[in-house]
Amino acid sequence: MAPLAPRSGDAVFASVERVNAELFTLTYGAIVRQLITDLEEVEEVNKQLDQMGYNIGVRLIDEFLAKSNVSRCVDFKETAEVIAKVGFKMFLGVTATVINWDAEGTSCSLVLEDNPLVDFVELPDTCQGLSYCNILSGVIRGALEMVSMKTEITWVRDMLQGDDAYELRVKLLKQVPEEYPYKDDD
Repeated sequence: MAPLAPRSGDAVFASVERVNAELFTLTYGAIVRQLITDLEEVEEVNKQLDQMGYNIGVRLIDEFLAKSNVSRCVDFKETAEVIAKVGFKMFLGVTATVINWDAEGTSCSLVLEDNPLVDFVELPDTCQGLSYCNILSGVIRGALEMVSMKTEITWVRDMLQGDDAYELRVKLLKQVPEEYPYKDDD
């Protein structure tokens, strides 16, 4: 039997179960608000959101690989394109643009013009420095770690902080060789 062709972000998005966007947005907002109340320090909230995202990404990659039929990417550039066009579309209903590659092809930016996590959100002055969508950086980091890519993800631009778009900088720190749990004695 021939392998299945990879599915586009639109095709995958059309076939997955979805939750009401407003419910999703408001629930995420409630989580962030509770973290701010509990942790009090904005930097601690940013760390917690990143850790929550990492834990989600570690599990989400399985669903992504099962439903998207994406085969192994040949390089980091292809991986970034798959995240931007298929991953974001599949889970958030939006696509990102991949820009600003470095010369080595190990660092790029993912730019979101639209971000469903921030509908209805205005940050008060007491929350300056809050990376409201930091959960996304953790999701990407966790998912990539599960496919043997150690990365560093940072927010460069944030519309909640007055910028014109949402921009995540994704840097490949190292490609971890796959290890198999058993030794073949051939």
